[in-house]
Amino acid sequence: MITYDRLFIGGSWAEPSGPELLDIASPHDRTVVGRAAQAKPADVDRAVAAARASFEAGTWRLTPPAERIAVLRRFNALREENAEKIAHLISLENGSAGWFTRAGQPGLTRQANAYLKAAEEFGWEETLVPSDPASPVRSVVRREAIGVVAAVIPWNSPFSSATSKIIPALVAGNSVVLKVSPETSLSMGFLAELLERVGLPEGVISVLPADRETSEYLVSHEEVDKIAFTGSTGAGRRIASIAGGQLKRVGLELGGKSAVIILPDADITKAVAGVKFGSLLNNGESCIAQTRILAPRSRYEEVVAGLKELVESLKVGDPNDPDTFIGPMIRPDQQERVRNYIQLGIEEGARLVTGGPHVPEGLEKGNYVTPTVFADVDNSMRIAQEEIFGPVLVVIAYDDEDDAVRIANDSEYGLSGGIWSSDEEHAFAVARRVRTGTVTVNGASVAFDGPFGGFKASGIGREYGAVGLGAYTEYKTITV
Repeated sequence: MITYDRLFIGGSWAEPSGPELLDIASPHDRTVVGRAAQAKPADVDRAVAAARASFEAGTWRLTPPAERIAVLRRFNALREENAEKIAHLISLENGSAGWFTRAGQPGLTRQANAYLKAAEEFGWEETLVPSDPASPVRSVVRREAIGVVAAVIPWNSPFSSATSKIIPALVAGNSVVLKVSPETSLSMGFLAELLERVGLPEGVISVLPADRETSEYLVSHEEVDKIAFTGSTGAGRRIASIAGGQLKRVGLELGGKSAVIILPDADITKAVAGVKFGSLLNNGESCIAQTRILAPRSRYEEVVAGLKELVESLKVGDPNDPDTFIGPMIRPDQQERVRNYIQLGIEEGARLVTGGPHVPEGLEKGNYVTPTVFADVDNSMRIAQEEIFGPVLVVIAYDDEDDAVRIANDSEYGLSGGIWSSDEEHAFAVARRVRTGTVTVNGASVAFDGPFGGFKASGIGREYGAVGLGAYTEYKTITV
């Protein structure tokens, strides 16, 4: 049993305002695997006050960038040393299959290194070349910290979401209150332990597990200068309204319903194999999952048959089993949500190729769903338009390339997407026409040096690399 009975506030462990601990249930069998204190508004006040005091004192913000970078490099190295424990904790509390949590650890290193490399090359202070050589005015542009950052993250990939925010925010000199989901209190408690060891000044960082009401209290707090949020589009809209009313800076990484276009010349075997990781990663509980599979009518049944064989070959079960590819949903209500969508797809008239709303045999004690593929799907169906957040794929036929692009873009979301083709340059040309923040060609992984984020209802702003670092700074122009 893992227990965190205190909260990490301002760089040290403190007694919570409320003594009760939240039971953390295993998604695999719903047994209690840990208990953790949960923050209340009074705890938020303490964390924000500590962050504000540290920022105004300038202990961290006025530290030279090279020294801030060195501290975050220590954190990254410490996280690497504990990669196996981190992977285990995430699987334990949110049901992510072990292969996924372990495979994600090198990605965390690449993510952090991309930010730190960008910070080393960043234009923290630059002198402008005047447009008029005769001008007596010299202009210096500085990039300075914004202030107190409220970083609010979801449960599905907690370490990735956390580090994508706290590393650039801290490197830029901000103070941070990281609000994490109650379900991931154990892995995020361990994150706090690592942060405690890297040498950040007092007050600079807090890690608070808390419910939605306390989260809203945090983002509404008058002493918070910027909100960095990853989560649902509905919650993002609420946060944007709060930020607008208070003129806070805001970055929103929201939902998706991404399409992968399989072009007629694609190697279907490779494309279907790519769906395994591009569409079904993390039990399907991923905002970038490419769950709309667009296939040419000339090869439609070939794609459907390939997906049926693929999905039926995947082992569903205990996340700790090395053979498991798909684990349970995070909570019983999420399990029910996914099962309801599967039933809805049947009622909408889609062809059930494999799977269904039943719970896999022998896994009734956990939050499991049966991986499902629907064919003969119209893009107007709810199962094609709404984010299900589970292992449910829909296969949509298209007539020609223009039709494929039209269907891919016919969504309120615009986060991710994919193209499969034997002609890389042609695939690149099609990718240019798809209105999403990222597009992968032939199963390429997302590059952490480039900006990540979404069009339309998939968010505001970008993360990763130099662009993501810049989102945590303000411009100041000094003229002499």
